[in-house]
Amino acid sequence: MSDMIYTLQDFMTHTKGVVYILAVSYLIGFTAFWCFLFRRDKKED
Repeated sequence: MSDMIYTLQDFMTHTKGVVYILAVSYLIGFTAFWCFLFRRDKKED
């Protein structure tokens, strides 16, 4: 493991980056799941 976290600032920056990635992934996943649940097939008459 060559990427050592030496200071609290390094740790907080890394943690904040990971949290932002998880939050964006959650929002994209939730939006896709919401569209999947409420998708309606529109029948043309």
